[in-house]
Amino acid sequence: MSEWTLKEKSVGELVVTVEGDEWKKAVEKSFNKLAKKVQIDGFRKGAVPKKLLEKKVPVQERQIQAIEDNANDWLQKGMAECGVTPIDRPSLDIKSVDDEKAVVVFEFPVKPEAKLGEYKGLPYSMDSIEVTEDELNAELNRMRETYSDMEVKDGEAENGDTVNIDYQGLKDGVAFDGGTAEKYDLVLGSGSFIPGFEEQLVGVKAGDEKDLNLKFPEDYHSADLAGAEVVFKVKVNEVKTKVLPELDDDFAQDVNAPGVETVDDLKKLVRERLEGNKKNAAESKADSELFDRLAANAEVDIPEVMIKDEVEGMINQMSSQISQYGMKLDQYLSMMGQKIEDLRESYRENAEKSVKLRLVLEAVAKAENLVAGEEDINKEYENIAQQYDMDVERVKALVDPEMLKADVVNQLAYKFVKDNAAKA
Repeated sequence: MSEWTLKEKSVGELVVTVEGDEWKKAVEKSFNKLAKKVQIDGFRKGAVPKKLLEKKVPVQERQIQAIEDNANDWLQKGMAECGVTPIDRPSLDIKSVDDEKAVVVFEFPVKPEAKLGEYKGLPYSMDSIEVTEDELNAELNRMRETYSDMEVKDGEAENGDTVNIDYQGLKDGVAFDGGTAEKYDLVLGSGSFIPGFEEQLVGVKAGDEKDLNLKFPEDYHSADLAGAEVVFKVKVNEVKTKVLPELDDDFAQDVNAPGVETVDDLKKLVRERLEGNKKNAAESKADSELFDRLAANAEVDIPEVMIKDEVEGMINQMSSQISQYGMKLDQYLSMMGQKIEDLRESYRENAEKSVKLRLVLEAVAKAENLVAGEEDINKEYENIAQQYDMDVERVKALVDPEMLKADVVNQLAYKFVKDNAAKA
């Protein structure tokens, strides 16, 4: 007999009672198993009289062995009876045991089902995607900067100019590691150096020498320099300035974009590109807000293990990305002054939101009888193959089909919510 009781955080207790002949047979079988290991002087192993064996193998030991030998079978039987499936390794506790029966308790979390609130007619509004003249001109100027030339400047350096410098940093009159360089090109206003460094070089000319009295930020990554007062001795070798090309038809043709021959052609192309970027950003923001509304309207008791698994997935993804730059995760964390526990904590909130949304979408799919068809699944395989530049058959060999199917169903659920939203 089995009984399932759900507690907090979708963790429950499966109480299994084994009694009568089933229990007696289990204990007898375990006794025979233990008896084979008993050795008594004067008797061959396996030929010890049962009366002597019963004295050597206490009843409690037989019962405990019976529980250990049969716990997994009882767990499987109990889960089938109660229709529950664990999402983490069950723990086992013996509630009671005697000659007549054993009562064991398995505790484990189960996948929760979200209790849906309103999911149809949710507000959905996108920001304007209109491109202003200022935005258009800013992008055109950025393009002009891409095609700019650097020319030596005789006058004073201004923000945006590049100064070629030799410098040496001194703390208490002694040069410190990483504070010296020669013929370094620094763009003034770029924020590349500590506060005050670039600002004090505005107005210098080629040949100038200048001492910069500065203070490192209190949160500087090097403990030896954090908050320290220092002097940088700087010699200006050269000042260069950007010369931008004129915004004319020649420049438009130099961009070498398909169908662009004139400035008007270029402006049209740039405007359309900016509108496309704005549309993508606006849609992404609107989708995110809709996700938040959908999740906020639902209730779900998420077990801790699901959040932990999601966090670990995020960390593994980050580790994979970092490895592409030839760095290990622990090296990166050390460089950032973080511990793995800090990273886990920083991911926790987003992990919990992600798990909740996934469960809510599953509930929507169930409520609306949304099913992933073969065409939907094949399309998703093709999307993944295109995203990672892989052969579709290779993707099918690597991706868990059940996980992919679940993802597709959630996509269908979100499309349903979005299609049925109240669009402004």
